[in-house]
Amino acid sequence: MRVILTRDVTALGRAGEVKDVADGYAQHFLLPQKLAIEATAGAIRRAQDAEARHDAKKAREHGDAEAVATRLSAIALTFKLKAGDQGKAFGSVTAKDVAEALTRQGKVEIDKTMVHLGEPLRSLGTHTVEVRLLADVRANVSVVIEAA
Repeated sequence: MRVILTRDVTALGRAGEVKDVADGYAQHFLLPQKLAIEATAGAIRRAQDAEARHDAKKAREHGDAEAVATRLSAIALTFKLKAGDQGKAFGSVTAKDVAEALTRQGKVEIDKTMVHLGEPLRSLGTHTVEVRLLADVRANVSVVIEAA
């Protein structure tokens, strides 16, 4: 029997895929559990339309993220911290600080989990910080730490 999966099924496939399965498996497990629907011509057409809408939405989100990445790459953040004689700051700039500054300057909501720092920035000078908007869309932001 041909079915269209409505949810991901382990060892069978992902949601939206059309699969050939045993009649008993479909009738006694997949259909009653609402894990699949029977693959009629109309159901296949609806699944293809839904997949096309999903792909269009992902493409739109990817384009928006690339535009935001371009805007963020042009931003240079400046932080003023008290510092000692050796150029070591008495505080640090964390991912949360960078995210809040980017949200204020870039007019885009940036979460601190998007900002990837190995460790908080403690030395004076210019640093490059990576902001991951999507898995494959990244922006490098310049962070300048000056002595106050």
